[in-house]
Amino acid sequence: MGFHHLAIAITDVATNHAFYTEAMGFELVKVEMAPSPEGGWAKHLFYDTGGDGLIAFWDLHLDGRTEPTPTALSRDLGLPEWVNHIAFDAPDAAALDAARKRWLDLGIDVIEVDHGFCRSI
Repeated sequence: MGFHHLAIAITDVATNHAFYTEAMGFELVKVEMAPSPEGGWAKHLFYDTGGDGLIAFWDLHLDGRTEPTPTALSRDLGLPEWVNHIAFDAPDAAALDAARKRWLDLGIDVIEVDHGFCRSI
């Protein structure tokens, strides 16, 4: 079975959109808004990753919730920040180097990890 999308809750739509369009180069391809079964409403934003799947984000506005939805996947579970993550595929070393340069130019901290079978930045 193929991969269609991964959906994650966010709290800052504008910052999230800027990161995934400017830093990652993804295109926003679909936005759906609907009432939430719990009351309130939700917006679902889908970005084309340039591969075989999408990444989607929930902008939640639930009735009765006064605090922002916790979205720090690892920290909120008491884990180190690096545990829960998403890894995107760069087709070759040149694409990885271009992503590194783009991120550095945007002021994003970049570290590299050589896993032996792949390199992560």
